[in-house]
Amino acid sequence: MTESPRPLGPSELGAYFALIEVSSLLRHSVEQQLRDAGDLSYVQFQLLASLGDSRDGSRRMTDLADGVVYSRSGLTYQAQVLDQRGLVTRAPSADDERSTTVTITSAGRDLLARVFPGHIALLNDLLFATLAPSEVENLAGLLGRVRDHMRSAPPRSAAPRKRKAT
Repeated sequence: MTESPRPLGPSELGAYFALIEVSSLLRHSVEQQLRDAGDLSYVQFQLLASLGDSRDGSRRMTDLADGVVYSRSGLTYQAQVLDQRGLVTRAPSADDERSTTVTITSAGRDLLARVFPGHIALLNDLLFATLAPSEVENLAGLLGRVRDHMRSAPPRSAAPRKRKAT
């Protein structure tokens, strides 16, 4: 017989509901800013930003899906849309013919450069404006620990694929 979970206390419930509300409000505003500034969805922005941040501007699709916590099929569609817009290219992976490598183009980098200033301004205004630098550090530490705990048993879309030994 399974035991009932311990009920959440008022502080835990308050933290949970505040996190969900902040997340929803921030996500809505970020998505609107990305649409207005670059006609990008949030996932498309994550893809471009991840590629733009990588050493050579390229990543395997499976690694991108694991990083952005999105279904592999959904991410394939988003990469196709970005490819059609000339923001990325897709090609078979050099080290695994079953994989696809996505590479950001100069047009993709240019779009990121146009989108980022407004994106950063929005984050500063909505997320960080009311926090002292030490509070931002504390928030980053707390959320990082929770993220790491959640990623220790990720959903299938976020679980890294096991690579076969060669």
